[in-house]
Amino acid sequence: MKSARSSRSSVRSSDLQAASLQQTRREHASEVAEDYVEAIADLAHEQGEARVVDLARRLGVTHVTVNRTLARLQRDGFVTAKPYRAIFLTDAGRRLASSCRLRHAAVVAFLRSLGVPDRTAELDAEGIEHHVSPETLAAFERHVRRSAR
Repeated sequence: MKSARSSRSSVRSSDLQAASLQQTRREHASEVAEDYVEAIADLAHEQGEARVVDLARRLGVTHVTVNRTLARLQRDGFVTAKPYRAIFLTDAGRRLASSCRLRHAAVVAFLRSLGVPDRTAELDAEGIEHHVSPETLAAFERHVRRSAR
């Protein structure tokens, strides 16, 4: 049986838990924008343009959801879009998409360096990339560089 002291030491402080939950909420709010700009960049690269129907299919959501999210992304300065036309990233949207792509690649490389199979590393990175701090990401990159030697 654990002593009261050892069980208390494994419980996070309320301040740390509150900070952690606040960080997670902030990350969830930006996660959707990141997924969208990354998908728009990929579609534009692959097909020459991104359309609502293509985004809905790629992201597994409805056209209504895409239109609502595009309105927010437009308001936030990440995309330009007109009804029934292609969707384009602004400079800010391109920078965000590039940052997301680099972060995703770093997380995938880290997971692969641990021996995680390629498919699993890609799938897991999709969730992890949105929640990894810059400090942890830098540690992932250092680990990958050391393990490549």
